Amino acid sequence: MKRILFVCLGNICRSSSAEEVMRTYIKRAGLEHELEVDSAGISSFHRGELADERMRTHAERRGYHITHLSRPVCTDDFYEFDMILGMDDRNIDALREKAPDVDSEKKIGRMTDFCKLKVVDYVPDPYYGGAQGFENVLDILEDACLGLLEHLYPEIEF
Repeated sequence: MKRILFVCLGNICRSSSAEEVMRTYIKRAGLEHELEVDSAGISSFHRGELADERMRTHAERRGYHITHLSRPVCTDDFYEFDMILGMDDRNIDALREKAPDVDSEKKIGRMTDFCKLKVVDYVPDPYYGGAQGFENVLDILEDACLGLLEHLYPEIEF
């Protein structure tokens, strides 16, 4: 089984949404026994909290039910996950600092590198913005998650 960890700053908007979008796509493709996903934050500030209410509301409108409780990235994550995808360069830099060894550092990547339609360098943090910011994040994550599945399973049409 391949394991993927999505990471943002607080694990209450972007990474928890990426986890749920990807989980939904995995179920639709019947790949539940091949892929496992989780999410975490660089910061432990929101540990144990549900995703931001605004993010959950926007996600629900698209059929995603985010139930993840925020947690910080830990050293074990670098050993337990095959891919660790950061939402922006600050997240990626922080992950590299936390990586316990060179092999672990090789697992770190950028979520938007898997976008097929969106031309973006990072997933912006919608926390301090309005409704359109949350919708934009979901648009980017849907594109990137689909691209990630196509990358992992080029023989399957999604």
